[in-house]
Amino acid sequence: MAILVIEDDPKTGDYLRKGLRESGYVVDLARTGTDGLHLALEQDYDLVVLDVMLPGLDGWQVMSALRSKRDLPVLFLTAKDHVDDRIRGLQLGADDYLVKPFSFTELVLRIRTLLRRGVTREAEVYEIADLQLDHIRHKVTRQGIHIALTNKEFMLLHLLIKRQGEALSRSVIASQIWDMNFDSDTNVVDVAIKRLRAKIDAPFEKKLIHTVRSVGYMFSEEP
Repeated sequence: MAILVIEDDPKTGDYLRKGLRESGYVVDLARTGTDGLHLALEQDYDLVVLDVMLPGLDGWQVMSALRSKRDLPVLFLTAKDHVDDRIRGLQLGADDYLVKPFSFTELVLRIRTLLRRGVTREAEVYEIADLQLDHIRHKVTRQGIHIALTNKEFMLLHLLIKRQGEALSRSVIASQIWDMNFDSDTNVVDVAIKRLRAKIDAPFEKKLIHTVRSVGYMFSEEP
């Protein structure tokens, strides 16, 4: 898999190139937006890691120009932590958004997830029964009531909703949320589902998360 990193900070760029190569990827590094856009349009990459604050063309301009020509996964990597910046990046067509300082392990996990699923533009907001999940703003409400979720709980609910009506095995959930092979002696999935149900289902009459015996779990309006 070939990855293009567009990052102007010398230390961060070199760190990313070295770390991703050690993780098994072919990596090119561009230090300006202009050079990065040229490489992204001329070479075949499986994914782009794109900084926002760049000399020449900034990340917003690179993203807009790239999306008009190519459709490949893009992960924004930036020091900007404002919600409006995240929304702008995703609305321009980015597939994910990671804020500096970041965990390299989390970056690799997100890259693996993007490469696994490929390019799939998804809805910004999901509405199922009386529950609403705003993917971009990381906001969940039910009957108009805000529900505070941890990052993993949000990821788990997001996965269940994206594949609503489908029975997901514990191994599928574990691989998607924790990037781990499910061990039958580990109850991490069941514990996470229990905690999510306590927030999403317990306070409300209609239950949306269902156990599928001998398989796993399903998100559905129907029991």
